[in-house]
Amino acid sequence: MKIIFAQGNPGAQYANTRHNVGFLIVDTLAAQYRAEFVKKPKFHADIAELSIAGEKVLLVKPATFYNETGQAARALIDFYKLNVSTDLIAIHDDLALPLGTLRIRESGRDAGNNGIKSLNAHLGANYARIRVGIYNELRDRIHDADFVLSHFTKSESEMLKETIAPKVVELINTFCIGTIEVTSHEL
Repeated sequence: MKIIFAQGNPGAQYANTRHNVGFLIVDTLAAQYRAEFVKKPKFHADIAELSIAGEKVLLVKPATFYNETGQAARALIDFYKLNVSTDLIAIHDDLALPLGTLRIRESGRDAGNNGIKSLNAHLGANYARIRVGIYNELRDRIHDADFVLSHFTKSESEMLKETIAPKVVELINTFCIGTIEVTSHEL
C-alpha cells in the first residue's frame, strides 16, 4: 500500500490557494481514476482509494490545518503498519521555487514549511516528497502567510491543470511502482 499525502487546508475558502497545491494534484489523480474522497475522522483526513499498477493507493487530504498535518500521517502509518520511507510521499508547495519547478526528494528538512515541520515531528524526515514551486513576483511584495493563502491567477491555474498536475501525477505513478528518482523538473 502507498499513501499519497497532500498538504493543504480544509474548507472552500482555501480551494485554489497556493498552499493547497497538494490538494489540487490529488483531486486531479482522483478524477482520473474516478475515486471519491470520503471523510475518515479516525485518520483526521478525507481519503480516496484506488489502485495503480496493482498497488492499493490512498490519496489523503488531511482535515487538520496545514501546520498540523503530521497527526493524520501518523494515524495512517500506525493503523496500516506502513514503512514511512517507502510507502508515503508528501506533495507540498514550496514558496522558494518558481511556479513550474518540481523537486523530488527522499528525505529532508522542513526549510521553514510548517506542514513539513509537522510531518517531520510525527514521522521523522525520511519520507519522499514532491515539492511544487509556487513562487512568483508577488511573493516579494507581501508577507509569506498572505502569499501562500493567495489564489492562483487564471494563467497559473491553467498551467497547473495542463502542465504541472499531469507531471506530478506521472511522478506519483513512478513512486507507486517503486521507480521514483531524486530529481528536479522545470516545466
